[in-house]
Amino acid sequence: MSTLSLPSCFNLRNHPWSPSSLSLKPSSLPNLRFYSHLRNKKNLTSFYVSAQSSPFDLSPPPIDHDFLDTVKTAGAEVSGEGIIETFRNDDEALDAADNGVVVVDLSHFGRIRVSGDDRVQFLHNQSTANFECLQAGQGCDTVFVTPTARTIDIAHAWIMKSAITLVVSPETCRTITEMLNKYIFFADKVEIQDITKQTSLFVLVGPKSGQVMENLNLGDLVGKPYGTHQHFYVDEQPITIGVGNIISEGGFSLMMSPAAAPSVWKAILAQGAVAMGSNAWNKLRVIQGRPAPGMELTKEFNVLEAYLWNSISLNKGCYKGQETIARLITYDGVKQRLWGFHLSAAAEPGSIITVDGKKVGKLTSYASGRNQSEHFGLGYIKKQAASEGDSVIVGDNISGTVVEVPFLSQQRPLSGSSNS
Repeated sequence: MSTLSLPSCFNLRNHPWSPSSLSLKPSSLPNLRFYSHLRNKKNLTSFYVSAQSSPFDLSPPPIDHDFLDTVKTAGAEVSGEGIIETFRNDDEALDAADNGVVVVDLSHFGRIRVSGDDRVQFLHNQSTANFECLQAGQGCDTVFVTPTARTIDIAHAWIMKSAITLVVSPETCRTITEMLNKYIFFADKVEIQDITKQTSLFVLVGPKSGQVMENLNLGDLVGKPYGTHQHFYVDEQPITIGVGNIISEGGFSLMMSPAAAPSVWKAILAQGAVAMGSNAWNKLRVIQGRPAPGMELTKEFNVLEAYLWNSISLNKGCYKGQETIARLITYDGVKQRLWGFHLSAAAEPGSIITVDGKKVGKLTSYASGRNQSEHFGLGYIKKQAASEGDSVIVGDNISGTVVEVPFLSQQRPLSGSSNS
């Protein structure tokens, strides 16, 4: 069995759990055993971490955010809103996302807990995914749309034993929380809680993410379907770990009590992960092609134009925006779609995209790559006007090539996604 070398703050020596104190039935879900070799190697302390579903601890976080103190000491630049902007290693982090593994603090992203006996049917009716076909321990992406199928945001959902947890963009958390509360009828047994401030969220990105999980004795999750998740404890604090990382079906997400965040962060870094700040993360989002609210996801574009096919059920019945989506498919009403671009220079979002002097679309996001010498964009172009490999002009004279980007290339149009 592989071993996990944890920071001293994990305090395994004094951990109250022991094999004799737990009652684990053979039929229970797989259990995770961590080992820590302490200074006295003859004193080998072990503890079990239950993978069974358990109520999430929603107690308030510490007044002084120990985790932010930890990263500030390591040289990170943190905004007034508590967002880690950079570790002054953006190029290194972008390279590690391609060739190694990065860990990113996304605690500023929204987390919404939907509980109550009617939670599954409620979210089934309020968003685009088929929640009724999912079991505890599974997950999916779903999209919140307007009645005319304009996209508000993509949410990643974890189906838990007694609740569904949604991870949404920072800009939309309050809007979605208020919208969901608005649609709860008197007889509905549904409760909506914004648990963003009561939790922390890290993600692992990169081809070596699985190796980090193996080294942390979490290899059971490696290779599992997107959205699969399990519940554990670290320092007696709850942590949920799932497959996928918001911008990719690969990698992993870790949602935990803020009290556990410093220990978990240090343990991941000890396995060779490179810390990435939000500045580099925002670049990676564009490079990967993940649409974002206010950029690609606005009232100007519908969910099919945003190419979010994996998040849409085509046969689950009535839900908000369903009639519009059905008409768009039936009558081939999707006139444009989201693409990625390799650009010759920096470009401003909102710039017009042309082909042979004719307007065919609009740039919605721009990001520079490593060493400021690479230029990437996202934008919408009309169907038939251009496709992968074609040349376009962005703005007055910036040349670009239409490319397929990883997030959008994973989408499966009309093939009946896993949520259908």
